[in-house]
Amino acid sequence: MNLSTTDPDLSTVAARLEDALRATMDGEVAFDDYSRHIFARDASMYSITPLGVAFPRHADDVAAAVRAAGELGVPIVARGAGTSLAGQTVGPGLVLDLSRYMNRIVEIDPEARTALVEVGVVQDQLNQAAAAHGLMFGPDTSTSNRATIGGMIGNNSAGSGSRTYGMTIDHVRALDVVLSDGSRARLEPVDEIERKRRATAQTLEGRIYQALPELVIAEEAAIRAGMPTFWRRACGYRLDRLMGFGADKPFDLAKFVVGAEGTLVVATHALVDLVPKPARTVYAVGHFTDTVSAIAATADALSCEPHQVELMDRTILELSRQKIEYAELGNILVGDPGALLFVSFSGDDEARLIADLDRLELLWRQNGHGYHTLRAITSADQTALLKVRKSSLGLLMAAGEGTRRPLAFVEDTAVDPAHLAEYTKRFKEILDEHELEAGFYGHCSVGCLHIRPFVDLTEPSEVIKMRTVAEAVKDLVAEYGGVNSSEHGDGLARSEFNREIFGDELYEAMRKVKRLFDPDNIMNPGKIVDAPPMTDNLRDRDSLPPAPPLTTALKFEVVGGMRGAADRCMNIGLCRKSTSGVMCPSYIATKNEEHATRGRANALVKALSEPDPHAALGGERLHEILDLCLMCKACKSECPMSVDMASLKAETLSHHHEIHGTPLRSRAFGSIRLLNRIGSATAPLSNLPGRNGFARRMMDRTLGITAARPLPVFQRVNLLRWFRRRDVVAVQAPLGTVNWLADSFTTFTEPHIGAAAIELLERSGWRVELASGGCCGRSSMSKGLLDDAKKKASTLVRSLSEGTEPGSPIVGCEPSCLFMLRDEHVALLPDSAPVRAVAERVRQVEELLVEAIDAGRLTLRADSPLAGRRIMFHGHCHQKAEVGTAATMALLRRIPGVEVMEIDSGCCGMAGSFGFESEHYDMSMTVGGDRLFPALAEEPEDTIVAATGVSCRQQIFHGAGRTAWHPVELVREALAGPE
Repeated sequence: MNLSTTDPDLSTVAARLEDALRATMDGEVAFDDYSRHIFARDASMYSITPLGVAFPRHADDVAAAVRAAGELGVPIVARGAGTSLAGQTVGPGLVLDLSRYMNRIVEIDPEARTALVEVGVVQDQLNQAAAAHGLMFGPDTSTSNRATIGGMIGNNSAGSGSRTYGMTIDHVRALDVVLSDGSRARLEPVDEIERKRRATAQTLEGRIYQALPELVIAEEAAIRAGMPTFWRRACGYRLDRLMGFGADKPFDLAKFVVGAEGTLVVATHALVDLVPKPARTVYAVGHFTDTVSAIAATADALSCEPHQVELMDRTILELSRQKIEYAELGNILVGDPGALLFVSFSGDDEARLIADLDRLELLWRQNGHGYHTLRAITSADQTALLKVRKSSLGLLMAAGEGTRRPLAFVEDTAVDPAHLAEYTKRFKEILDEHELEAGFYGHCSVGCLHIRPFVDLTEPSEVIKMRTVAEAVKDLVAEYGGVNSSEHGDGLARSEFNREIFGDELYEAMRKVKRLFDPDNIMNPGKIVDAPPMTDNLRDRDSLPPAPPLTTALKFEVVGGMRGAADRCMNIGLCRKSTSGVMCPSYIATKNEEHATRGRANALVKALSEPDPHAALGGERLHEILDLCLMCKACKSECPMSVDMASLKAETLSHHHEIHGTPLRSRAFGSIRLLNRIGSATAPLSNLPGRNGFARRMMDRTLGITAARPLPVFQRVNLLRWFRRRDVVAVQAPLGTVNWLADSFTTFTEPHIGAAAIELLERSGWRVELASGGCCGRSSMSKGLLDDAKKKASTLVRSLSEGTEPGSPIVGCEPSCLFMLRDEHVALLPDSAPVRAVAERVRQVEELLVEAIDAGRLTLRADSPLAGRRIMFHGHCHQKAEVGTAATMALLRRIPGVEVMEIDSGCCGMAGSFGFESEHYDMSMTVGGDRLFPALAEEPEDTIVAATGVSCRQQIFHGAGRTAWHPVELVREALAGPE
């Protein structure tokens, strides 16, 4: 059965396949509409809805799935992280998600310098394990924090260091694979005797070992004539790798199937080579006025034998400045460069590396290249630079608006670096001729530039223009002896042109290869050979109907409203990273695609494309997909597209409540300020139920508030009472008035933190007024109670607007509440001038205290009890998303005699009420146990733990057994006495 055509019996086929898979696999399967839609896209411009999705747990599951699909004529699409840029990992059949469970490192052999891994292992995961032995996997893709080894094998990935380490094909020793008939095979280099022995088997493997060598010999002339000569290529089947086999050269099918995009076999395990990890890498970052002058400087850089030479143009730089995650780069660049060249040197001899930098800088200066060279020698120097360089693709994707997106259809060409300057000039002329804008970045050291023109695929004329440009660039590449795909593969974007690129004879030989390995054409058909036109199956043109009207409580300030906000996701998969940053906590815990921001965004796109989107937003399957979103807001800053899943979930919950009613627990958490006020007023009696086992069990049973977690302790003398009753010392306030936001949490359960901050502000020269005009609405919003959140926002804003001095700063110590004023209030009340005015007055208390210390208005003691101690700081997710943690770190570093480290701990897992909810408690602890708890467990007892969020401090105490202090408490501890 060919599923590329319409078949009225597909539902029957799907049901039979699902039954067969459930009966034969240990892994899971998903055939519901949402799962199918989530796996309809990869990071390309294509979308094809599969018949179903399977999540194999081991190689036997893969074999069972291939057999079951083959018996029904259903195509197989093997998939890792789904970051393919040319459409390799979308197709109409059964998707095998090999990343969810098949992600174990089986063995690392330091002596042999090899690693045996399941194909779902992520590149950074392997590199972290190999680093303990001074080793690493050579190809270093920019997507290393989510790209799987299997995906790199399927794509023959390379990366910025390919000048030194080559491509993935150069590092694969052996593969365990499943063939198209469901049989298993071990692909590895074999001598002629072994090849002939294997060829005698009456199996598909035997036929391959018999017929493929004959084909290579018969087509040798076509291979020599048709295969591009430029070495850095990821296109077609690598028949050139098999030529010359015999007595002196083994027959190596493992390397042959690398880059085959899953069209020949499905790999399950890989034995790969590891290379020594250089002790040091240093960078020279050349500043140039434009891209042309940067490329012109590449030859001098290459003459110094660097590890890599990378280009980044002004488009990427300007986009990085708009993102908190990457803003630090702007602080270290000189002037306003139109382009940067990142030139790196790696090795173990630091003196030699510095000498290499000296030589390059001298060459550039002598030849008039660039106006400044920045040296990045230490890891601290390099962090901001490398973060932006590795995120160039994502940053470029963020530049699109609505359906006008930067698309990957000519972004993977490569020519000899000697021709790069002239080639780039000609390339730009093609773009200019067709009035297309594009960003330029890539690997100058190997002649590969990633150029993504902005195209609106919903416009038929734009689709025609895209194809015209693709054909012109293909011809330009051939003129310079380059390759049309140098690392991103053929997929749906480039396979159509392969007959023309390779010539009829070699192309027909490749078709014979496909038929030999896959007689029934079920292995990812339509890629490399016999492909559909590149303009078929386009994401924005073919897969989405017009968005039906929908009234939303929040204003989504993007083209297309709420669906446009979800559809900003371009599936690059950064939300699947698991070793750094915050995004996405529940995906890190489950490795389930639907729990990544990408999966949730795609699910919302489906719901918002239904004829009645309001009803679809109330659907239980969608609710299940969004349920584990902790609303940490990390996606707003870490996702290059700024897909704000927290706001999208809040809006979705509000529609769910309209349809199904609002749960009592949600109403209770939405009323947290009232409950905390009552709890404080009746303390200590109000604290007794929290200590009573029976009461806690009843709360668990009736409200779904877990008995496993301690409740906050209400304070009788809350911040409001303390502020009214305190002994007010006459203070000089030359700086004027600052308004302290009395949030719902620290005000009633941790008033000592607010008191410490207020005392510090007064000592700094501020007159402090307590802003206690109501709840900010954060808790209501997190529960989807958007009308209630609007009322609370209006009340608080009115109080701040009318009851405080115009322009006076508004500060607080609870990030989730403080930044509610800056962000969500604007989305809730977008047309309110007072809301925007209040938002502009919000500042972090840390900023004001740093200014006071630096100006000498606030003096800290060198002999405080903190001197000589180490402080480990965990930042609040909302703080990281809105402004970053720089101000807090700066304040902690002002404390004399302390060592301050920020933990790259991700989300603590508490997320406000999330960690109190019975069904979410285990997930909350799993998230905290990923990085935060282990990091704290490694610290000695005298290490001080600091955290800005009340939820974070609760989680740290409960999960790690450590007391976490708010930074203002530590500064108060170090404060010098009055003069």
